[in-house]
Amino acid sequence: MNLITGGAGHLGNVLVRELLARGEQVRVLILPGEDTQSLDGLAIERVEGNILDRESLIRAMTGVETVFHLASLVSITEEKLHLLQAVNVDGTRNVIDAAKQTGVKQLIYTSSIHALERPPEGILIDECLAFDPDNPAGAYDRTKAQASLLVLQASEEGLDTRIICPTGVIGPYDFRRSEMGELILSFMEKRVNILVDGAFDFVDVRDVAKGQILARDRGKPGETYILGGERIEVKFLHNIVQKITGKKTKAITFPLPIAVILAPMAELYYKITKTRPRFTRYSLETISSNSKISSAKAKKELGYHPRKLAKSISDTVQWWLSNLKLTKRSLRL
Repeated sequence: MNLITGGAGHLGNVLVRELLARGEQVRVLILPGEDTQSLDGLAIERVEGNILDRESLIRAMTGVETVFHLASLVSITEEKLHLLQAVNVDGTRNVIDAAKQTGVKQLIYTSSIHALERPPEGILIDECLAFDPDNPAGAYDRTKAQASLLVLQASEEGLDTRIICPTGVIGPYDFRRSEMGELILSFMEKRVNILVDGAFDFVDVRDVAKGQILARDRGKPGETYILGGERIEVKFLHNIVQKITGKKTKAITFPLPIAVILAPMAELYYKITKTRPRFTRYSLETISSNSKISSAKAKKELGYHPRKLAKSISDTVQWWLSNLKLTKRSLRL
């Protein structure tokens, strides 16, 4: 039996689908009142609980061999640090304690590429880098790093753990409209698009889900695996989406120095209008920093092989065209 926390999220529901396709049993931890539309029609066992409630975790983990811990809060601002700390760090500590208490055999933790140190240009980003709990880039990065260190400590104490660090996740089944999903959707609409000079490494959500299972089946205890795809510029991503949709809308590209100056004002606008942040200092730092990322370890040790990004983008666009009415904006801080 597999237990998935965060199973109704983007990566979570795709992981559920992948495990079911392999004929495996899946139990999903569901928050009370959580929107689970992404799991409709899937043959899973649902258990109500919360990673902040250890007793509910113990009930959910009883009889479970592998826990895939995906539940977390995502933020591209510095606000609500206490919530990030509680969910991302304290929640992971609770998951670890419950896994030990119930005799879970494996814990596969989904961290983030942003939890690792951010070296300057010219230095390859791979698993030799340490998790950085003092990362100045953002509160999300720091809390994911702190959680990752807890998982590494649990490994040293005898729990069989593996950590996976995806890059920028895109792909279908994005019922809650992830940050990247919203961006791609905006490129599909007939309006002027605001772009910023920059690039990042993006990976298909389906390949990350398969990579998680590979980490379980072929990974080594206590190891970390980066699951990346291809590095592309934001404007190139925009061009691909426009080509697939057959739409040609005007795009205004801001040079990075100007975008950095405007970012604080943009953040204030998001706060006043209560709209989801997108153009922030954190997002700018992400696409302007070193994104030369290697998945060589995962390819060698796990047999991880991500698909071409152009195929991922095409599938994502087609999924949005067919399922837009089923999607809902989820909580973002």
